[in-house]
Amino acid sequence: MNVTMNQAQAITAWHPTALAAVRAAHGRTEKPETPARVLARFLLITALFHLMFAIGLLAHTSAANAARIKDVVSFEGVRDNMLLGYGLVVGLNGTGDRLQNNAFTEQSLIGFLERQGVNTRGTDLKTRNVAAVTVTSVLPGFSRTGSRVDVSASAMGDAKSLLGGTLLATPLYGADGEVYAVAQGPLTIGGFEAEGDSGSSITKGVPTSGYIANGGIVEREVDFDLNGMPSIKLALRNPDLSTASSIMDAINARVGPGSANVTDPGTVTLNVPISYQQDVATLLADIEKLDVETDQPARIVIDEASGTIVMGENVRIDTVAVAQGNLVVRVDETPQVSQPGPFAPEGAETVVVPRTNIAVDEESGARMAVLEKGATLKDLVGGLNSLGVGPRDMITILQTIKAAGALQADIETR
Repeated sequence: MNVTMNQAQAITAWHPTALAAVRAAHGRTEKPETPARVLARFLLITALFHLMFAIGLLAHTSAANAARIKDVVSFEGVRDNMLLGYGLVVGLNGTGDRLQNNAFTEQSLIGFLERQGVNTRGTDLKTRNVAAVTVTSVLPGFSRTGSRVDVSASAMGDAKSLLGGTLLATPLYGADGEVYAVAQGPLTIGGFEAEGDSGSSITKGVPTSGYIANGGIVEREVDFDLNGMPSIKLALRNPDLSTASSIMDAINARVGPGSANVTDPGTVTLNVPISYQQDVATLLADIEKLDVETDQPARIVIDEASGTIVMGENVRIDTVAVAQGNLVVRVDETPQVSQPGPFAPEGAETVVVPRTNIAVDEESGARMAVLEKGATLKDLVGGLNSLGVGPRDMITILQTIKAAGALQADIETR
C-alpha cells in the first residue's frame, strides 16, 4: 500500500481524539507523532479488525455445519423395545364390532366374561359396544418397574369408531414372548364419524385408532449392564466414512488418543479407558455433546406416489441442456339438442347430437435451459423451475439427466 506523506498527515488530522485515547490507555505522555508512526498504527488496527472478522466468520460456518454426536449415532444397548398386545375396548356407543361378522371379538368377550364368573356359552350375543383392538407401545431403554409408557390401540374388526371407549387391562408382550407392561384406560380419539338417517355421513381423521397417554405400566425390566461393558459401538444413523472419521477424531481429542476407531462406515468402536471403567454412563455423557462435522453422499430421493423430490446439497451436474415439451391434448364435449320442427312427421323425437372438439398443443411453453458444469443444487432447481415444470415432470427430467451421465448423484426411488 503506497501512502504519501500528505495522506499520512491527513490521517493524523482526522484522528486526533483516537490517538490521544490510545496514548492514555497505554500510560503514555504526549509525544510528537510522526505521520509514519500514525500510518503504521492505523494499518495495524485495520489488519487486526479484518483478522477478527475472518475468525468469527470461520467459527460461524463451522458451527452451522456441526452436529452433536448424540444426534447422529445410537449407542450400543441404549435402545427401545417394541411391545404388542391384543385387547378389548368397551363402552362404545353402538359403533363397535358386529359379533356375527367377527368371531374373534365374540370369543374374546365370552372369555372375558367367564373370567369374571359370567357364563354366556350358548347365548346369542348382539352387543355393538365392544371392539377388538391391537395395542402397541414402545418400551424405552432402561425403563424401570412401575414407570409408565404411552400406548396406541387400533381396531381389528368392522368397528366404525372407538370414540368414548375404554381399553380393558391388556398385557403387552416383547419379542421374547414375555409380558413387559400392562395397558388400560380411556382412549383419546383424533377423529369422528357422523351418519344421518338418509345414509349421508361425514368422517374426520381416523376414528378407529386411539391413544392413551401414560396408559401402560412397566412390569418387567430389560437387564443390561451398561457400566460393565469394556467397549461400546456407536452406530451411525446415516452411515458415512467422513462422518465416522470426524466422530473418531472428536472422541480421541476428548478422551485420549486411540480410544476410538472406525470399524466401518456405520460403526465407531469406543474402548472404555481405565479412568472410566465401571463408569461408562459418565463416559457417554462426556462425549455425546461433542460437535462433529457431518457429511453425506450426493443423493436424490424420489417418492413417485406423492410426487415428492428431496435433493441433498452435494448434488452436482455436468454441462447439460434440458428441454421439456408439453404435449397437451384437449377434448371438449359439447352435445347439442335437436328438436323436431313445427311440421315434422309423426313419430319425430328430440335427440341429443354429440359434438366433439379435439385440440392438440405441442409447442406452447416449450423452452430449453442450459445448466453449466459444476452447477449447485440451487442452480439445478432454478434451471428446472425456469422450464415451468411440476414435480411429476421434474422426476422424469432428473432420471433422464442421470441416464445421460450428467448428474453426479444417486437417485433413490420409493
